[in-house]
Amino acid sequence: MAHRYLWTPLQLGPVSTLNRIVFSAHLTNYALDGKPTEQHAAYYAARAAGGTGLIITEEHSTHPTDWPYEKLIHGFHRDVIPGYRKITDAVHRHRTPIFAQINHNGGQASSMFSRLPVWAPSPVADPLFREVPKAVSLAEIDEIVAGYALVAEHCAEGGFDGIELQCSHSSIVRGFLSPATNKRTDDYGGSLQNRARLLVDIVHAVRRVIGNRLALGVRICGDELIDGGTTIDEAVQIAQIVEATGQVDYINTSIGVATASLFMIEASMHIPPGYAMFIPSAIRKAVDLPVVGVGRFKDPLQAERALAEGHCDLVGIVRGQIADADFAAKARAGSSDETRLCLSCNQECVGRMGMNRWLGCIENPRTGREAEYVRRELSDNKIAVTLGRSSVAARKQVMVVGAGPGGLQAAISAARAGHQVTVYEKQAEAGGQVRLAASVPNRAEFGDMIRNQLTECRRLGVAIEYDVGVWPGIVDERKPDHVIVATGAEPNRPWWVPADAANVCDVRDVLEGTAEPFGNVVVIDEIGFHHATSVGELLADRGCNVEIITNGMVVGQDLGITLDMENWWVRASAKSIAQTTDLVPMGFEGTTLNLLHHPTGSQVTRTPDWVVLAVPPNPVEWLYKALKDAGVSVQRVGDCLAPRRAHAAVVDGERAGAAI
Repeated sequence: MAHRYLWTPLQLGPVSTLNRIVFSAHLTNYALDGKPTEQHAAYYAARAAGGTGLIITEEHSTHPTDWPYEKLIHGFHRDVIPGYRKITDAVHRHRTPIFAQINHNGGQASSMFSRLPVWAPSPVADPLFREVPKAVSLAEIDEIVAGYALVAEHCAEGGFDGIELQCSHSSIVRGFLSPATNKRTDDYGGSLQNRARLLVDIVHAVRRVIGNRLALGVRICGDELIDGGTTIDEAVQIAQIVEATGQVDYINTSIGVATASLFMIEASMHIPPGYAMFIPSAIRKAVDLPVVGVGRFKDPLQAERALAEGHCDLVGIVRGQIADADFAAKARAGSSDETRLCLSCNQECVGRMGMNRWLGCIENPRTGREAEYVRRELSDNKIAVTLGRSSVAARKQVMVVGAGPGGLQAAISAARAGHQVTVYEKQAEAGGQVRLAASVPNRAEFGDMIRNQLTECRRLGVAIEYDVGVWPGIVDERKPDHVIVATGAEPNRPWWVPADAANVCDVRDVLEGTAEPFGNVVVIDEIGFHHATSVGELLADRGCNVEIITNGMVVGQDLGITLDMENWWVRASAKSIAQTTDLVPMGFEGTTLNLLHHPTGSQVTRTPDWVVLAVPPNPVEWLYKALKDAGVSVQRVGDCLAPRRAHAAVVDGERAGAAI
């Protein structure tokens, strides 16, 4: 049987998992007023229906002093219990066990929401929040322990099958365990046994409350990746201390500290899959408890291999199941080719969370809207039953112009609604700008977006015609009922570039091979994302001396949102790519590029061999306007509507196809 390890059940205390795939704990920002919502229930239920073996929810706060971000579930209030019941009932309908992760974030927080001092083992300020915490007293330690027990009791009453203690990447327990943040000299500081005392106290307190009815797990950080922090050797000893309590049923693992080395916890596509597997592998050799491994698993084969090689007993797959709720079911059915593979781009999951928005997915427009789709489907079914017929509109012939992410998603959405869809693409292959973006170093996985969409188009019977340019005459000839224009955008020539400048090109020209810059190259970054940095790396690899200049304060400033900034700086340094900020191009004098240092008003110059532009493009909207003027039923999506990023094109396409 394919994936024979993956589909083996496993006993975790009183709970039997359906398989070895775990939808591990991660933040969603779905909470309202400190309580779980209908969206939580629909979100987790979709993954349960999709066949995952075990679900572990996002963290539930154990104390009023812990409120690091706005949309946190306040597990210490009893009014969360009805919401818990909705979640667990929804998941249990699919025979899937669900655990609640409980936590106090400690010093990795701010007093902005709570208006209370932040608690921690010692007054060591977190590098992200930069707020000096209050070192907790012994009485307050007792209060922390009691808080964990209280929330565990609420979770048990709410129908959860188990409790996981978050002691890994953002936790007051991690703060006590780590020599970098625990400077105490009492019984809770100094030796590892003392630093682990709070964890042991919490384990015993929670087990007393839940008895043997619920499973109990502990999530441990295997390497904090900070100076003076916990490393794998101490993490193994912590796991042994946890096992020695005799009260714990499994150990989960993690890497990094959420506010210092987050880029390694939720690693982007620049980090290889399975990069953190050394942690569960080392812990599993030292303890008999089942161990969960994590680390950017993209597909079932990677998960199966980790199990087969004995690195772990279960595999945490989060972003893979965010992208495709049916990840496990497709793998089990042998339909892995139909799986919507996660891109590890971090744009709409991690990136949205960092901007205090609800979790979504760049390529799955249903993620984060599961409750909305459930309500819509229930409404459609009710109408269909009432009318005694299908509520789907009459089947229409739909023409989609452009096979980029927006056009393909529009085709998918329209075909899913029952329409006959044909996509016309002027190039020899699909993908648009995504195809180009995937051609640069370490960005190949971005191309999975188009692969995923083409797979879904084939499944739905969408026809695609390549090397076909579309103009109003073709539309008139083929007479579709509706047209969706997804013609994208084209490079923009800024005002300051002379019309006859032969050594100035757009990033797209470099990626398409129509321009081959050499020598000293200046890349102008006015977009602030991967455009300039990716092309800069590509040219540096070809032997160019590259300087990236931006009018902003940071080159590629939005790389911070997707957790790509730290590793970009490492690569840029290794490739000697210069980064210069606060400069605005003002024009050329011969071969000299004039730039304004806008904070001071001073003038600076460069004399490069080439200038490469990463600047906002112009929408290609002539076809849409011509069809609109001719009275054709037409919509436009993606960059030809307004040049944005890929997720916006996907959302546009989903809405346009569903609205026909």
